[in-house]
Amino acid sequence: MEPVPEDLGGGLWSVPVPIPGNPLAYTLVYAVESPQGPVLIDAGWQHEDAWAALRDGLATFGIDVADVRGVVVTHFHPDHAGLAGRVREASGAWIAMHRADTEIVQLFHNGLGEAERSSFELTSMRRAGAAESELAAWTDQPRADPPALPDRALDDGELVDLPGRRLRVIWTPGHSPGHICLHLEDGDRMFTGDHVLPRITPHIGLYPYDTPDVDPLSDFLGSLDKISAMSTGEVLPAHQYRFTGLSERAREIIGHHEERLAEVTALLSSRPVTLWDITAGLTWRHPWEEMPLSARRMAAGEAAAHLRTLENRGAVRREGADDPLRYTLTR
Repeated sequence: MEPVPEDLGGGLWSVPVPIPGNPLAYTLVYAVESPQGPVLIDAGWQHEDAWAALRDGLATFGIDVADVRGVVVTHFHPDHAGLAGRVREASGAWIAMHRADTEIVQLFHNGLGEAERSSFELTSMRRAGAAESELAAWTDQPRADPPALPDRALDDGELVDLPGRRLRVIWTPGHSPGHICLHLEDGDRMFTGDHVLPRITPHIGLYPYDTPDVDPLSDFLGSLDKISAMSTGEVLPAHQYRFTGLSERAREIIGHHEERLAEVTALLSSRPVTLWDITAGLTWRHPWEEMPLSARRMAAGEAAAHLRTLENRGAVRREGADDPLRYTLTR
């Protein structure tokens, strides 16, 4: 059944905003009522169909986009931040995002052009151990425009500018460095963005594959542990459907990644193995042989994130400083 806009009670509404051509299908955008105008949690993908769905969905509840007070973006990815700039143009609303993701958006606006990014990605895959025969299939990938620069940078624990309500920021890095969940304390509801979803887990990747001094998977596991300690009634994710049992679901996701870490470890021995070969040996939703190169690149990012956690736990080490990236067990 196709999702429809819903009045969730307590001055809270949800609007499914489509993501054209994406298996996730839609982003659930939430509107929280306040005496000075509603605040949106996420905004959806930058596309005319998405804009029409957001505008018309809000109108179902008598909300005009022009009356929106602000947009809180759970993280910078285009299915969450894409329409925030258009909402601001229509209403004068502020855009708020955690400062770690704000810095990434600033880099996008000052960063590499399309040709440079494509060349960078090819170089990364070569360093991972991909064969030239595989890389011959690479074509420039379509990319969403960078999201609008936020007006406000959020920090862990602060209250969002939402008069008459208490919407608290909970920093949950992992899926992105500045991912946040939001606790509506006056309604005992938790907006989890992509951090905790009812049936799937978000992509946790390391890019470039050997970036020093970062460990996104350990950050994610720590964030799950943090959120699992919080008691809340209803959980409102950005995809799929609302659910209860936040702590239990967070622990399930931690267990999934511990199993994945064990799977990565089982592919290693005293003989160094390339990142690409490790990635090819893991279990994926689709067989490795059938995955397009763009999907293999993302899979390698996920494998690299798991290897970084294993490195920091002392179970794995990288061999040498030359290409390609190779890993071995420490014992």
